[in-house]
Amino acid sequence: MYNKVVYFKNLGEIKAVTFDIDGTLYREHKLNFRIIPHFLRHIVFFSKYGIARKELRKVDFYPDFEKAQAEIMSKKLKCSPEKAIEKLNHIVYTGLKKYFPRFNACKGVKELIQKLKQNGIKIAVLSDFPPEQKGDIWGIKDYCDVVLGSEEIGALKPSPYVFTTLAKKLNTPAEEILYVGNHHEYDVIGPKKAGMKAAWFISPLKGWFNKKSKNADFTFYHYNQLEKYLFDNNL
Repeated sequence: MYNKVVYFKNLGEIKAVTFDIDGTLYREHKLNFRIIPHFLRHIVFFSKYGIARKELRKVDFYPDFEKAQAEIMSKKLKCSPEKAIEKLNHIVYTGLKKYFPRFNACKGVKELIQKLKQNGIKIAVLSDFPPEQKGDIWGIKDYCDVVLGSEEIGALKPSPYVFTTLAKKLNTPAEEILYVGNHHEYDVIGPKKAGMKAAWFISPLKGWFNKKSKNADFTFYHYNQLEKYLFDNNL
């Protein structure tokens, strides 16, 4: 692990940058378009799964996340928890895995990560789904000091437990971590409450309308913008 702290004019001292995966390292539409047939085949399941995940987010920590999720899904699907786990694996975890190699990461994100790494900044990725579902994460995994799935630690974003665990894994104070993500509640409000800095990744359409967040330290829609924000103002 690196111990270097880089001072950025707009952010202060930063020792680590963490990237959300889904919708941040890639645009959501890249996945959504490809899974339409899969989604339609399992539309009832996905509707209940979405509701279950909202319920799971209401609790800060589960000693056994898989069991808790299976119990909620079993009630909604009217099946046993064992059958619910089977369906979750078949439809969500294994079922979606094959789609990720079919598209690339966002333009500029890998280059930014390489530049951060060259400057001694620790790199992490965090997802509410198992990161291994994305394979080598478009080559980004090789640059990561920490690769973390929130399910494995027993919570979903924006639980404070997720971000405190992330900071511990990075061995870095929260105030020296910049979190980058696309979901405002989970990836901006969540890390900010934990004391981290946050950069909000929005769609180009929102960017064209100059959409900004009062909570995020920086709002951007292309990774070149984040790179300039960081390095053009670096002291």
